[in-house]
Amino acid sequence: MRILITGATGFVGQALCRHLHEQSHELLVISRHPREAAGTIGVPVTAHDSALAFEHDTIDAMINLAGEPIFDKRWSEEQKQRLIDSRVETTRALDELCQRLATPPKVLISASAMGYYGDQGEREVTEETEPHDEFAHRLCRTWEDEARRLEAHGVRVAIARIGLVLDRDGGMLKPMLPMFRFGFGGKVGDGTQYMPWIHREDLVRAIDFLLTREDLAGAFNAGAPQPVTNETFTRTLADRLDRPALFTVPAGVIELALGEMSRLLLTGARMVPARLEAAGFTFRYPELDQALAAIVQRRR
Repeated sequence: MRILITGATGFVGQALCRHLHEQSHELLVISRHPREAAGTIGVPVTAHDSALAFEHDTIDAMINLAGEPIFDKRWSEEQKQRLIDSRVETTRALDELCQRLATPPKVLISASAMGYYGDQGEREVTEETEPHDEFAHRLCRTWEDEARRLEAHGVRVAIARIGLVLDRDGGMLKPMLPMFRFGFGGKVGDGTQYMPWIHREDLVRAIDFLLTREDLAGAFNAGAPQPVTNETFTRTLADRLDRPALFTVPAGVIELALGEMSRLLLTGARMVPARLEAAGFTFRYPELDQALAAIVQRRR
């Protein structure tokens, strides 16, 4: 297939592109730095700096991963709008591209996030769970609504609500591993908040699964089947590194430092991949200890 990808140079995008290249797909990439894209990703791609540059191409599928990082800056009202705009504008450009193509793609896989559900406490969260109305939910809902507009062109739309992505060279583990290796790791707040997570390899496989299964559309929770609390996560990581996890970052300190954005660290959702598993997807890393063991081993 000829697959158009946004966010291809990111942590997930690079691994996805390498996987799809191994499957003999032809990759078309939207990048702010198109000349550098192939070098960054590590496999051959055709890159342009806008979606409309591909309007005369044949495109079989689209994968939409682009969006300004949510943790980069404190959430001022201006930053909130930038987070929304970066997702909406990229997705809207794909909609405009579909209008111009002679034949629209068959499928769009569009990223969303576990933040769609907002704070859910301890209850199990499936794709049918009613979300808690807060900024993270509204951000994800707006992003998803834009993606679903492509259904008007006959495009099958599947949305991946992604948990915390784990692997050795990026994501949340990149800043955490050095602290934990030096024995400075520990829980955040009271540690009871759930952290839906997924190994990057499983996320790439899940996206490929949604890409090829023509019967699958709508929202899918892209998190491992066994989410854990923050306390369990930190203890498991520390155990894997043979280090203690004695420290606690008080909730008040996080709230003072990050403001509203602190909710991303102090609240969570016990999100499970009900629809993915019902469709037959099998996780290679269903348990956190297994995933961290593979990641830590590769770093040594």
